[in-house]
Amino acid sequence: MGAAAARQASERIREAIDVRGIARVIFASAPSQDELLTSLAGDPAIDWHRVVAFHMDEYLGLSGQHPASFARFLRERLPLENAAFHALRGDAQDPEAERRRYADLLTSGPIDLCCLGIGENGHIAFNEPSMADFGDGESVRIVELDLASREQQVHDGCFDDVASVPARALTLTIPALLRSDTLVCVVPGPAKAGAVRLTLAGPVEPSCPASVLRTHGRGTLHLDAAAAALLGDVD
Repeated sequence: MGAAAARQASERIREAIDVRGIARVIFASAPSQDELLTSLAGDPAIDWHRVVAFHMDEYLGLSGQHPASFARFLRERLPLENAAFHALRGDAQDPEAERRRYADLLTSGPIDLCCLGIGENGHIAFNEPSMADFGDGESVRIVELDLASREQQVHDGCFDDVASVPARALTLTIPALLRSDTLVCVVPGPAKAGAVRLTLAGPVEPSCPASVLRTHGRGTLHLDAAAAALLGDVD
């Protein structure tokens, strides 16, 4: 699954570099992305010097050196020392100014590829069912994290307990993600099976933010057998 997604992502990155000289890519930071990121990092066909990398969310209150920082997660898995990596600053003194700064960077050019996952509650980035806005006019938001999302971070081994998970984060909005030319979505594991079913078979509505992915014309969902376990009757 991860290798197949990486082949697709690599093709889009190389295509963008061939056409425009650079590839602007958004990456998700989660254990579900490990196989994809490992395969991309080991792909000799990608010229990382021509990659401009973004990530889609970051906890407020955490520095980029914190073990649970999403920026650190990506730096440990991708050769971003060779790329232009724009990191969200979770420890920014003025989160509102940081939100605007990152939105300006993100919208300064086209996004060729977004590599993302789906949360156990159906979130994409940190667009939670309680606040997801398919028509959001902003590119980056400051959000309150749902309990389900904070519990997932414990399940993923990122924090010892829910109390340790920050309650707020910066996140790219749903329209910002959907503006990407190509979406490569990787979703493994039995804990995601319910969210996958809602994504593919439920109504397209904010109660399952990931359902909006069905409206994108160049998106591919990569699943393993466990994540697809509830799709037996879905066409």
